[in-house]
Amino acid sequence: MDYRQMTAPCGLDCFNCPMYLANENEKLRTAISKNMGIPFEKAVCKGCRNEKGTIPFLGMTEPCNVYKCIEKKGLSYCCDCPDFPCDHLHPYAEMAAQRPHNTKVFNLCLIKKMGLESWAETKAKSVKDTYFKGEFKI
Repeated sequence: MDYRQMTAPCGLDCFNCPMYLANENEKLRTAISKNMGIPFEKAVCKGCRNEKGTIPFLGMTEPCNVYKCIEKKGLSYCCDCPDFPCDHLHPYAEMAAQRPHNTKVFNLCLIKKMGLESWAETKAKSVKDTYFKGEFKI
C-alpha cells in the first residue's frame, strides 16, 4: 500500500474509506449506492490524491481548498505547513459535520508524531473505528 498516495493532505485515511474499499468490493459498492442514492458506477472513490482533490461521487468537480493549498505550497500534508492548523481544517469546513473530517487535525498530529507508515499501519483504522463506534469519554 502506498500510504502517501492514499492519505489525503488533510489527514483522512483514504485507504480505510468505504468509498475506496468499494472499488474491490461489489457488495459494499451496492450498499453505498443504495444508501446514498447514487448510481452504482459512481459509488466509488480512488482517493483524494488520485482524484486530484475532488469528490466525484458527491458531484464535486473542483479540488477542495486543502488540496489547492497543499499543491500551491508544494507540501505533502497540512502538518508540514508552518501555518498548521489553519482555517482549511476548521471543523466547519468542507461539510465536516456530516463526515469524519473532525479527525483530520488529530490524524495529522499523529502522522507528525509517529510517521506516516506507523500511523497508517497501527492507528488510522482505530481512529476511524473509535469515531464511528466508540463511546464518548470525558
